[in-house]
Amino acid sequence: MKAFIVDRYGKKPLRAGDVPEPELRDDEVLIQVHAAAVNLFDAKVRNGEVKLILPYRTPFVLGHDVAGVVVRVGPRVSQFKVGDEVYARPRDLRIGTFAELVAVHEDTVALKPRNISMEEAASIPLIGLTAWQALVERTRLRKGQKVFIQAGSGGVGTFAIQLAKHLGATVATTTSTANIALVKSLGADVVIDYKKEAFEEQLRDYDVVLNSQDEKTLKKSLGVVKPDGHVVSITSPPDLQFGKDVKAPWLVRQVFRALGFSVRRQAQRLRVNYSFLFMKGNGSQLRQIAQLIESGAIRPVVDKVFPFEATNEALAYVESGRAKGKVVIKVR
Repeated sequence: MKAFIVDRYGKKPLRAGDVPEPELRDDEVLIQVHAAAVNLFDAKVRNGEVKLILPYRTPFVLGHDVAGVVVRVGPRVSQFKVGDEVYARPRDLRIGTFAELVAVHEDTVALKPRNISMEEAASIPLIGLTAWQALVERTRLRKGQKVFIQAGSGGVGTFAIQLAKHLGATVATTTSTANIALVKSLGADVVIDYKKEAFEEQLRDYDVVLNSQDEKTLKKSLGVVKPDGHVVSITSPPDLQFGKDVKAPWLVRQVFRALGFSVRRQAQRLRVNYSFLFMKGNGSQLRQIAQLIESGAIRPVVDKVFPFEATNEALAYVESGRAKGKVVIKVR
């Protein structure tokens, strides 16, 4: 089958080539890929920036989001059948959606929302699960609370704003002048043009912050949260608890402890709950997200759709930082 492959870590184009069809395990479904989203996280994996967490052995097929049709099921699969239209975020170390076929554990798969296209469905899993696990699972955001979602016009931001509004929260976000109308249309109540204003001077007493920027921005974010509030970072730095959760070797856990020391110390001084979130595939949560999409509470935001053969161009566009919402490749 055709696929886009990482031959060795580094900032270089993926290799387009033929690889064997994935081996289907007993508890997996084989999905014929119709569309796959391209994420900044894909670039980080390709570059080797997350090797401490995800030690992929090269060569491997890249890609973390998929929408397509089930063409085969393992003998222990009970939730899906051949012909089902599905979407998923595969488990770590079993990725590979930049290909014509991908094998995915059934627990990370859900039926595709019926009212959207394959391309729109492919844009959802990674960002939708990230927002869900941060706002619903980790911080339990609820009606009447205030949440600051950074980078509102990005992939996670466009979804998280809508989810937070559905939960009844007041939403603040940052974006550039060109994207103010977009984030307001998604439900943002307070919009800060980061080129003109400093969010740490504008926001106070927030219940939750979803950090998707660098550590400098994260430390500023700690100051806008009320005591006992929550700051969840999806970028940096990882913490010791995360090292335990992923069963990282002792030495790697100590690296995580050191990386997050200054942030944890500042959070403790301000009496703010800080945690690092590394999203996981979850079919049950994708089913709940599908219901929100079908009800109209959340709509996908897709910037561009590239043909499969232009996967490297799509990845370069994502890395440029110009994308509004998600970038998708159409495989079939």
